[in-house]
Amino acid sequence: MLHTHTTAAARRRGLREQLASGRLLRMPGAVNPYSARLIQDAGFDGVYLSGAVLAADLGLPDIGLTTSTEVAARAQQVTRTTDLPALVDADTGFGEPLNAARTVQLMEDAGLAGLHLEDQVNPKRCGHLDGKALVPREAMVRRVRAAVEARRDDGFLLMARTDARAVEGLKASIDRAKAYVDAGADAVFPEALADEAEFEAFRTAVDVPLLANMTEFGKGRLLSARTLEDLGYNIVIYPVTLFRLAMGAIEDGLRTIAEEGTQESLLPRMQTRSRLYEVLGYDAYSAFDGNVFDFTLPPGT
Repeated sequence: MLHTHTTAAARRRGLREQLASGRLLRMPGAVNPYSARLIQDAGFDGVYLSGAVLAADLGLPDIGLTTSTEVAARAQQVTRTTDLPALVDADTGFGEPLNAARTVQLMEDAGLAGLHLEDQVNPKRCGHLDGKALVPREAMVRRVRAAVEARRDDGFLLMARTDARAVEGLKASIDRAKAYVDAGADAVFPEALADEAEFEAFRTAVDVPLLANMTEFGKGRLLSARTLEDLGYNIVIYPVTLFRLAMGAIEDGLRTIAEEGTQESLLPRMQTRSRLYEVLGYDAYSAFDGNVFDFTLPPGT
């Protein structure tokens, strides 16, 4: 049936073990719980939950309008459906250090394997937009320390994201990252690095697992998984890729229906009913209760 068969603690241990392996972990951004299962079925290493995607899904810009409880609720829906470790974008912790502390516990309870907190001020901006503003380094250090103190499961990954590269420069972003690690961060997410040389400089300077953000239409060019692994990075996320693909297909489909008056020409591009039922595991529900799956699909559906 379409639910996880592992515990949150086991998924956290698994993520830690994979990070220690030295290989690059690939984590596409889920659009919803169903897409998280598709990510698992496609053989990826983890699931990412993007704050930008959740905000857009709610019809909101990514400027800190979502709440910690909204994010935790979506996270719990996702972690219920996949055995992969899931990492969530927790923005700035949704407030002051006390809010960041509560956020950590909400995300632990939601079954996540980890989260990242960033050093922007509220209202925050997408990491690849101009005009970002940062909290002082000491304020982010307090945010990280509060998160560490609030954590109840040492396996839960606490990652610090720094947006300093676009605001204060590469050296300042590295200095901030080191301060966040000293405060207890397990890993670092350096946002909006410009090129391979900057990725390499960050890897040389910071001795904890590093995350690379390969978002489309961003500040830097898209680097391959092979390149990132050669640079020594531990996680790569594709945070908005699936959302953009899905919304592009939806817009194209709506235009087609409006112009042609039927969806007939779209059928070859659709997931079939039989594939949908396969992903949802109808047969497993039938094995559990014979009254659930007692029908035959028409041929070709």
